[in-house]
Amino acid sequence: MEKLIDKDIQVVVDKPEECEAPNHQESSESFASLLKYLIVGTIFGIIFVKAEIISWFRIQEMFRFQSFFMYGVIGSAVIVGIISVQIIKRLNIKTIKGETIKIANKEFRKGQIIGGFIFGLGWAITGACPGPLFAQIGSGFTVVFITLLSAIAGTWVYGKFSDKLPK
Repeated sequence: MEKLIDKDIQVVVDKPEECEAPNHQESSESFASLLKYLIVGTIFGIIFVKAEIISWFRIQEMFRFQSFFMYGVIGSAVIVGIISVQIIKRLNIKTIKGETIKIANKEFRKGQIIGGFIFGLGWAITGACPGPLFAQIGSGFTVVFITLLSAIAGTWVYGKFSDKLPK
């Protein structure tokens, strides 16, 4: 929150930071309304497990260029994402609550190369991308808790020092 002081009225006003996300929740959701996210997440996790996307061996095959499987999964997800964004933009699709979806243009920065390298290195070493971490834990790979804690710590470090990192 940024504090603004109006010098004529001598009142302190809280100005919230602007968020890029179109989700402006005004009230807290009940557990029953959040249940849909748990169900979708569970189904998504089951699909990850059944498709072997969470498999450490599949991930290692990808990084060793021994199999096209993971490249096919990632590539098809990129294509579906591109098509989905174009449909949202061209048909002016709104959220379920009727809010306009605004997709901001992103500028390229050299820090993205450095961050991508660190992300890929962590992915190759641990055999875990942040997406399937919970599916791996749910499948009984409890050692992934260390990866989860490392991901949380890395996110915290980035948030703490992001203003000092290359842009």
